[in-house]
Amino acid sequence: MTQTDTFNLIKQMQQSEFYPHSTVESIELVQTHISYVFLTGDYAYKLKKAVNFGFLDFSTLDQRQHFLAEEIRLNESIAPELYLEVLPITQTGDRYSLGGEGEVVEYILKMRQFPQANLFVNLFAAGKLDIEQMEELGKIVAQFHSQAETNEYIRSFGTAAKIREAFDENYQQTEKYIGIVQTQSQFDETKAYTDKFFAEKEALLESRRENHQIKECHGDLHLKNICLWQNKIQLFDRIEFNEPFRFVDVMYDIAFAVMDLEARDRKDFANAFLNTYLEQTGDWLGLQLLPLYLSRQAYVRAKVTSFLLDDPGIPKEVKEEAAKTATDYYQQAWAYTQNRAGKIILMSGLSGAGKTTVAKEIAKNINAIHIRSDAVRKHLAGIPLNEKGGEEIYSEEMSQQTYGKMLELGILLADIGFPVILDGKYDRVALRQKAIATAKDNNIPLKIINCTAPTEVLRDRLDKRSGDISDATVELLSSQQAKAEDFTEEEKPYVATIDTSKVDWQENLLDLS
Repeated sequence: MTQTDTFNLIKQMQQSEFYPHSTVESIELVQTHISYVFLTGDYAYKLKKAVNFGFLDFSTLDQRQHFLAEEIRLNESIAPELYLEVLPITQTGDRYSLGGEGEVVEYILKMRQFPQANLFVNLFAAGKLDIEQMEELGKIVAQFHSQAETNEYIRSFGTAAKIREAFDENYQQTEKYIGIVQTQSQFDETKAYTDKFFAEKEALLESRRENHQIKECHGDLHLKNICLWQNKIQLFDRIEFNEPFRFVDVMYDIAFAVMDLEARDRKDFANAFLNTYLEQTGDWLGLQLLPLYLSRQAYVRAKVTSFLLDDPGIPKEVKEEAAKTATDYYQQAWAYTQNRAGKIILMSGLSGAGKTTVAKEIAKNINAIHIRSDAVRKHLAGIPLNEKGGEEIYSEEMSQQTYGKMLELGILLADIGFPVILDGKYDRVALRQKAIATAKDNNIPLKIINCTAPTEVLRDRLDKRSGDISDATVELLSSQQAKAEDFTEEEKPYVATIDTSKVDWQENLLDLS
């Protein structure tokens, strides 16, 4: 189609008579750099632009038809009610029709339309998102990743050399913006970090391939591609046009959402999403890649925004805003590569003492990784988190494995700069002293937060508990109290005690942690 033909088609598609169903009086046209989207009321229609940007090629009719079909295929598993069908657009004379008998000149994707206010980016702007929704999002993405396809071809995209190609391209394409929207030192230090990572962490990347963590992921998981549909959180708009953008480590997807939330100055939202995802999947080892991918996602946002500075058609005031946004993203990308000091916090206390509630609050405040013994135990046992475990998973041997695994993860993650909260009873001297000694051997700061509450409060909480992964019941309380061992004189300097039955327990939490 010529430019004039495209203009005429777009004009006709903004008229109600083009559609075989009733529409709103004024059909809204939304443009991106690769698509036209027509909002007709009950349905939205997406028309791909005939463009070739290298990383995507929609320049021919066959390619546009193919990639529209790919959108249907890729999104039917996560948004089957939103993605409906690909339809031909035919031409007879100077008139265009959906279907019809004339020559097929375009293809269009028909989708169910939802209110734009229901996009997560718009809900966020309106202050209508909360921590609970971030936790639910973590569960949904975990479920999506558990079902995402992987095979030898997909995993071939997880080699160090293949992953590095995109990083190197980003740096090549942004050198010209040094001194404009990023500094030379930022550029050099960000690039040095990724160069060192690929030089030293090839074995880690290979282990991710071998453990089938390279999957057909979303590829563009941020607030603009998440919505509320029929009161359910819905992922949509997976990357269809570029295999290397979606055949990625699951941590690539997670990093996109975390980076987007942190760029919007909501680290607490990002933390709740991340910790819920990790608890559901047990993929705490994937955190070794998270800083790399966080930096990458912020850098790509910076790069794409920088491109606006080269467009002569962009007004001056828009370019000024773009420059500020790009500068912020380059800063964010650099910050993710900087060394951080990790630490370990042990939660201690009987069941019902509020350890997990306190741990979540601390995690939110200091952006910590929160690892619960209940989750580690069930992942080790190979049973779903929401399934009640039998006596065998609470044997002394299994408890030793659980706390051993928690400490192993805590040391590993703290050593690379994460604050880590190990959330278990830690009611035995031997467990606590092993953690203290191991942290000391690795020069990692350690603190113990001891949660307490009167026995009647513990009983009441356990009686009312529901929907939690913990299997602890009120019947176990007496046994736990009898077996709990007091803190030794050696341990006491590490301990801060919180009575969670008091209404003001949160007031000094940041100082204690």
